[in-house]
Amino acid sequence: MARILSGIQPSGSLHIGNYFGMMKQMIQYQNNSELFCFIVNYHAMTSLHDGNELRKNTVEAAIDFLALGLDPEKSIFWVQSDVPEVMELSWILSCHTSLGLLERSHSYKDKISRGLVPNAGLFTYPVLMAADILLYDTNIVPVGKDQKQHIEITRDIAGSFNNTYGDIFVMPEGEISEETSIIPGIDGQKMSKSYGNTINIFDDEKTLKKKVMKIVTDSTPVEDPKDPDKCNLFSIYKLFAAEDSLRNMKERYLKGGTGYGQVKNELLEILIEYFKPYRENRKSFEQDPGEIYNILKKGANKARSVAAVTLKRVKDAVGINY
Repeated sequence: MARILSGIQPSGSLHIGNYFGMMKQMIQYQNNSELFCFIVNYHAMTSLHDGNELRKNTVEAAIDFLALGLDPEKSIFWVQSDVPEVMELSWILSCHTSLGLLERSHSYKDKISRGLVPNAGLFTYPVLMAADILLYDTNIVPVGKDQKQHIEITRDIAGSFNNTYGDIFVMPEGEISEETSIIPGIDGQKMSKSYGNTINIFDDEKTLKKKVMKIVTDSTPVEDPKDPDKCNLFSIYKLFAAEDSLRNMKERYLKGGTGYGQVKNELLEILIEYFKPYRENRKSFEQDPGEIYNILKKGANKARSVAAVTLKRVKDAVGINY
């Protein structure tokens, strides 16, 4: 059975880009794979320097995952910092990672170009990500298209290490869903909190309506045909619509006579109905925070039992164990 691993940063309210880009398929994996799923709070520290906010966001992210259907009995679910072995492995890997490899990171260069003040953690982010993946003998890592290079860097690090010490690490494969690799935001760019263009999963109906109505469209008149393949609104609509509804909407676009305002109202109805049971689940979990902590603690213990085996293998190889 393939071992699947992925994580999400506790960076605030989850949006539909998080859900369709990673969370939905991750939760589906728990039924037919060995799923390792974690909240990457160490990674969040590269840009979040408020301890209270990080603490709050970590718990909120756990509640979100559980509300959306993650089953801790079918998967291993934990918080990154509860498995200290990952930091030890990260240091060992950093001693086997070339500076040039990190300097070529597209993600690092992109963040710097957008004005983020660089720090050593941001620069070495790919090494910690490699440690996250390699520590658990991961086979498959579902990622967005923008994270593809990080998987390649992980494979480069693992390959170099294995060439030096033997077959220590399992070589992971990245898995990218082309259908959901880039989820558009309300402005047409990639949906991201940093762009302020998200539609959040657990927003109230009034807020959802406000955001849906702000989805950017062109100025094509109501009566004219419209190209669904070039429409940001249609791209979001097709995430939720059933096959028959999607086919019907496409025909309406091509025929003309349907205004964007009408499509937005229909999208809003579908969106509210789609996430309704998850909102109800979330209310239940919010009422029992103690259970959330117990779930995360149990998950961390399971994760550590796997991590300890890998780390011993690594430490034996490099000569730290004596």
